[in-house]
Amino acid sequence: METDVETYESIKEWRDKNITAYLADSVSLNKFHDQVMCKVFDLAISRVKKGSPPCEFSWFITGSGGRFEQGVISDQDHGLIYEISNVDNDTYFKKLGEEVSYGLYIVGYPYCQGNVMSSNPLWRKSMHEWKEQLLKWMDDESWDAIRYLQIFYDARVLIGKKSYVKELKMVIYQYQLKNQTVLKRFMANVTHVKNVIGPLGQILVEQHGMYQGSVNLKYAAFLPYVNAIRVLSIKEGIYDTSTLDRMKCLKETKEYSKAIKDCEDNFLMLLRYRLTLFQVESYTDTHYLHIESLQKEQRKEIKRILKDGKKLHDYVIALIEKGC
Repeated sequence: METDVETYESIKEWRDKNITAYLADSVSLNKFHDQVMCKVFDLAISRVKKGSPPCEFSWFITGSGGRFEQGVISDQDHGLIYEISNVDNDTYFKKLGEEVSYGLYIVGYPYCQGNVMSSNPLWRKSMHEWKEQLLKWMDDESWDAIRYLQIFYDARVLIGKKSYVKELKMVIYQYQLKNQTVLKRFMANVTHVKNVIGPLGQILVEQHGMYQGSVNLKYAAFLPYVNAIRVLSIKEGIYDTSTLDRMKCLKETKEYSKAIKDCEDNFLMLLRYRLTLFQVESYTDTHYLHIESLQKEQRKEIKRILKDGKKLHDYVIALIEKGC
């Protein structure tokens, strides 16, 4: 549904009124999020009051938004790439980055705790500066540098020149072809997976606090799949951002077809389970699934998904460690 909007508050009102109509599946919900964020960005441009952007640019989202995997509530993860750095361009995109971050917050997207936002100069640079930064991150062995590369690899352009992000992802792919230790650092950065299957095969739920009896789907279920599939995508030069799309591409190769045979179905089920968590009050709430509220067959299904995710994660760790 289209509407004329003049304020962030009116976009928020429109969003809150219409979002329940898009909860049938994850694709519909994420297309709706895209629509909302584009409205915010367009309004931010008009509020900067400098006319049209002074050069070509890309505004990208990353994180769950970049992967097309947002839940009902999602925090901000986004950045800006622009054609060339000079005083006028730097000033314009600084104001735009700050304005769009503020606008998204007002509309209902909490500020990113890790500050992955266009208001942060680390995530707002010219094309040349972005290339330099990616190379610096790949040379840097710190945990933060690898985490930033992982975040960037999930970038998806919402507004502006589509080719900028792909060109920068090619920088990462080509670098790791010549420096195979990069892939090992990628995998080492996500080696730890929260174990939620006990020695007797039971699901280990939170024992205390407001999420007692629940499992954190983000860390126990989603991330083992997301992280493993992302590393394989970097290894193979797959530039799609959706975990499901990445899986489809990887399944076409003989090397991975067996290892990720059931992963698409598992991941689709995870996305469906998260859509059941729509009556929540905060971003954190969207991660927790109360196990006791599930039927017996659903609990068996979740247990299998958790086990398969851990198995996939361990497979990719072994593959990268062997240097294959």
